[in-house]
Amino acid sequence: MTSNSNPSFDELRWVIQIRRDLDEELEEESEVPVNIYNVPKTLMAAKPDCYVPQEVALGPYHHWGPELYEMERYKLAAAKRTQKHLQRVKFESLVDQLTKHEPRIRACYHRFLEFNGDTLAWMMAIDTSFLLEFLQVYAIKAGWLLTRVSSRMSHLVDYAGTKSAHNAILRDMVMLENQIPLFVLRKVLEFQFPTLDQADDMLCSMLAGFGEDLCPFGMMKDLPQIHVEEQAHLLDFLYHLIVPRSKEPSEIIEVENEDEPKEGKEESFGNSNYVQQLFQIIWNLLSTCTQGPIRLLKRLLLSDPVKVILKLPWTIKIAIPSVSELSKSGVRFLPTNGSISSIIFDAKMTTLYLPTVSLDVNTEVILRNLVAYEASNASGLLIIARYTELMNGIIDTKEDAHDEEVADLWNGMNKTIRLTKVPFLDKVIEDVNNYHTGIWQVKAGKFMKRYVFGSWQFLTFLATICILWLMALQAFCFVYSCPRMFNVTKDE
Repeated sequence: MTSNSNPSFDELRWVIQIRRDLDEELEEESEVPVNIYNVPKTLMAAKPDCYVPQEVALGPYHHWGPELYEMERYKLAAAKRTQKHLQRVKFESLVDQLTKHEPRIRACYHRFLEFNGDTLAWMMAIDTSFLLEFLQVYAIKAGWLLTRVSSRMSHLVDYAGTKSAHNAILRDMVMLENQIPLFVLRKVLEFQFPTLDQADDMLCSMLAGFGEDLCPFGMMKDLPQIHVEEQAHLLDFLYHLIVPRSKEPSEIIEVENEDEPKEGKEESFGNSNYVQQLFQIIWNLLSTCTQGPIRLLKRLLLSDPVKVILKLPWTIKIAIPSVSELSKSGVRFLPTNGSISSIIFDAKMTTLYLPTVSLDVNTEVILRNLVAYEASNASGLLIIARYTELMNGIIDTKEDAHDEEVADLWNGMNKTIRLTKVPFLDKVIEDVNNYHTGIWQVKAGKFMKRYVFGSWQFLTFLATICILWLMALQAFCFVYSCPRMFNVTKDE
């Protein structure tokens, strides 16, 4: 009899929870789509510190993390201050109200939550109190007269945004697995204000300041109107601030297994399919031979290193010249104050317009979690993923970015998830490539690269086969004495 791999798993509690969930009315839950996901494993493996909270756990996914439990006392302090601001009700009344929305809360999370209803409601109430106290910094900046944070929280909440602890918590707040449904924040604020409209105004003020502070792209002076009921959580709000909601569903077309390489598409080391086919042909010929050195050669071709080489993902990145190469061909780069949708290439002015990106200690975490959320919640095109691939394509070295850290950031965000065709970005890539390849110096360089230097993979493979064959022939001659077999004397 096998034991449960999770020693903390309570089977009886699980059965009780399942029975309760089945008895619950499904009308409310069916209207709430899942919007808080696990980070895809391919992304998590690349840089886990960007996806796992380092300071504070918000919500159920990382709540029991021992390295994060130190922050519980600050959460409780925030809950006590929330109690003081409630409109003549106890904090427990707020918890009871959240308990009524338990099915809706659970429906937001992709992972099954091994918490009973009371535990989940208390967790949401306490974590939300902490989150709102942190977000009130932005409301104070907007002119709301709120109580300043306590001395206990002063080293965490920084009105100037310069303290390291403040930025660490901001990074945790945008992580995909560390989200709290925004309607929970509305419910808690509703208890603190006389009307729902006032609570929504406060939340809008918090979101506006949060977005302006953390959005890596240049913000418009006049933010679009914020409809709090349309926002799933803080990361979702930040995502749709960058990628506006589309009223019409978009068709996802994955960029995978293209038979012919095209300009503006993923570049590869030759065509790995042809190399594999060549290996297969050689193997079919060798399979009919089982004598002496041939057996050794077959053993080498079946070795682990060769298998690893055949399984390597040869696709590297979008085929687009680097900033340095484009500059040499006369392309200028000008910034825009918009978002990703402002990227265009003006062929007449030979100018590539790119959005201004503010890079600080939070930028990489924000971009990575936006990509993770987009990949998990994709109901349309993977625009941010395609944008990061574009930036990875045009920035190869520190000379392209005029800063080594900036180059490392974009080069570190390599392709770890599937891509889609994003029409307006693909057109920019195509237009840039058409201009660049139309210059005669580039044409000459591409000719040399394709027909002279570009054949090194095949030549290397061919040389390897020749060396292996000569080694086999040498071994054969050592055993069977080739000179004697061919009647060749040393004098000859």
